Amino acid sequence: MKQVNIKLLLFIALISIAGLSSCKKSVVETAPITINYTEVDINNAAEIKEKVDALLKEMTLEEKVGQMAQITIDVITKGPNRFGTTEPLELDMKAMHDAIVKYHVGSVLNTPGNRARTVDVWAQIIGDIQDVATKETRLKIPVIYGIDAIHGGTYSAGSTIFPHELALAATWNPSMGYTLGEITAYETRASNIPWNFSPVLDLGLDPRYSRMGEGMGEDPYLISCFGKEIIKGYEGDNVGDPYRMAGCAKHFLGYAVPISGKDRTPAYIPENVLREYHLPPFKVAVDAGVHTFMINSGLINGVPVHANYHILTTILRDELGFQGVVVTDWADIENLYKRDRVAADNKEAVKMAINAGIDMSMIPYDYEPFCKDLVALVKEGGVPMSRIDESVGRILTLKFKLNLFEKPTVDPKDYPKFGSEEFGQKSYEVAAEAITLLKNEGNILPLNKSAKVLVTGPGSNSMRPLNGCWTYSWQGELSDEFAASFNTVAKAVQNKIGANATCIPGISYVHGSDYREEKKDQYEEAIAAAKQSDYIILCLGENAYAEKPGDLTDLTLSRLQLEYAKELIQTGKPVILALIQGRPRIIREIASDINGILMAYWPGNHGGDALADIIFGDINPSGKLPITYPSAVNSLVPYIHKPSEEQSKAVGVYNYEGDFTPEFHFGFGLSYTTFKYKNLKLSTTKLSGDQPLEISVDVTNTGKIAGKEVVQLYTSDLVASITPDVKRLRRFEKISLQPGETKTVKFTIDASDLAFVNLQNEWITEPGEFSVTIGNTDLEQKFMYK
Repeated sequence: MKQVNIKLLLFIALISIAGLSSCKKSVVETAPITINYTEVDINNAAEIKEKVDALLKEMTLEEKVGQMAQITIDVITKGPNRFGTTEPLELDMKAMHDAIVKYHVGSVLNTPGNRARTVDVWAQIIGDIQDVATKETRLKIPVIYGIDAIHGGTYSAGSTIFPHELALAATWNPSMGYTLGEITAYETRASNIPWNFSPVLDLGLDPRYSRMGEGMGEDPYLISCFGKEIIKGYEGDNVGDPYRMAGCAKHFLGYAVPISGKDRTPAYIPENVLREYHLPPFKVAVDAGVHTFMINSGLINGVPVHANYHILTTILRDELGFQGVVVTDWADIENLYKRDRVAADNKEAVKMAINAGIDMSMIPYDYEPFCKDLVALVKEGGVPMSRIDESVGRILTLKFKLNLFEKPTVDPKDYPKFGSEEFGQKSYEVAAEAITLLKNEGNILPLNKSAKVLVTGPGSNSMRPLNGCWTYSWQGELSDEFAASFNTVAKAVQNKIGANATCIPGISYVHGSDYREEKKDQYEEAIAAAKQSDYIILCLGENAYAEKPGDLTDLTLSRLQLEYAKELIQTGKPVILALIQGRPRIIREIASDINGILMAYWPGNHGGDALADIIFGDINPSGKLPITYPSAVNSLVPYIHKPSEEQSKAVGVYNYEGDFTPEFHFGFGLSYTTFKYKNLKLSTTKLSGDQPLEISVDVTNTGKIAGKEVVQLYTSDLVASITPDVKRLRRFEKISLQPGETKTVKFTIDASDLAFVNLQNEWITEPGEFSVTIGNTDLEQKFMYK
């Protein structure tokens, strides 16, 4: 009897313990939050930390893990499945409840397949998302919505679309980066979106790369100058200001130099090279206060960057001192096992990425495995709770700084300048300063407005090539729908010269960036019209593309376009070539026979007007190439290169040519006026320690019209322990000069500007002789450093 009673008591005790445990869990998960979110000074770091620490103590492990999960909006909208959304866009309340309430998901991003919405639609959609997050969850933590608004409010109908970053860098006017950032922040916030996956700070050394147009060229200093200004424009002095938003420096690190030239493929970069050339723009971003980082989707030296503790923690956190949020790129944790095979399964991939330093996973679809695996890893000891608290603390801090706890949504009516003429004029000004005159044989440009002109080519009558990717959609295919009120090149020329303009595309594109088919009637009509015209404006280049769909097997301009150009050249009429493209497609077959060449990049909604104004002389071009424009597919060397790249020699009957033979050099760009440089002076020829070196040069406008000139300062290390680069850009300034006017331009550098990273991965300035040169002039001065 006693034995039976003991067994019964033990059974009752076990049931009671289990019940208590279950009750305790239930109490924790349903206990009301005791933190007052509205009484937080978002500019007081100590106060935010106090609130975040208190909130972390209230959170369950599952709630914390959910904050580290980011899903695409497709997952919570109605559609055939998680991978697609039907139109009109409508939230799926059950799916949203599962993600945000059950799994505590803390972030949503705009899917690549999504399209632009009006600010009112955005207000409704994001308002409903925030209502679920702040009213139906226990902790009432708002969601943070992220988007790729990389050159204006790209997913907001009626917004201001700027030129892409490569065009922006071609202005060589960093203040325009601030303007782009400030207006983009205003209009993106008007759409209730507080987080922008921009700027792109990748070093664009490979012109084959499909994201060349999204970046700011091939020089670390040039990228740094613009990156800093864009970030300041996005974030201002207070990122919680309703007219500002959080920026995101991407893609850390070494993303744009894959060996194949194709997106998301392996790169091999020695660490001293990584530190000297790729790291500086990201350091500047940290120093500028950027709040988030996005990680390189590829591999460096065989190691996926998303699993690289050395890059994500040692360099980014310990050395650069970054304290913000690190987010993955698209599906890059699951790529660790599905693509890169460094993890056996999803669980191991999650462990590797989180322990390496990832704070938030852009999952983007199947969030349940990430959340379940990370919870299990913490319980098993595979991921320390301290890492979870670290990441979640950063995410919550960002949400507090953005003032999302107090004001998770905004009223679009509070943004009266959205899509305004004032903002549009700013976009036009960037395009006008970016477009680069590369050839002007016999001063054929500008054209007389009384001339008869044929405007032709596949880029002549569509807004898509002008706007490029990430415009109203991922691949930019909706530009003609959303930007119908703006002027194509053909329309802009017609507006300029009226009936003197004949506009016939002649050829068209079928898919992506590959022009394959001709419209035979248009083709023949265009050739006939060319023979009756005084001049031909030929718009060639690339259609819009983004990321993997833009990968190339040949950088040469497509065969149809080249053959069409040759046909037009054979008419004997002068041809003005407008290159509308995201990267420098090779044109060597036709370049010598073209009379005038303009590089327009992806110049945005006002690019057609800016191009027409330059062609007909209402604007004097002042853009300079932020890249080296190659002349051949096997000659892709950037301006930063070693002397051995310039070998050229005749040995008996054998001749060999150096690889550095560009069509147009980095920093090159013509004007309708002329400039003369003289009196290059140094404050000393013997520099030591931290002593500054002051450099001055006189620049005179020797032409007959006003113009803008970019004064570029380069240095060369003449002898070093590691073979030095031929030259490096150190400073630049864009100036305006009236005819006959002279300005003295002054620069200051010091020993840090002469340094390089040695094989011990240390920055060092070695004693020796250096030279200073100005742009493409023959001015040179030398000095010694000791």
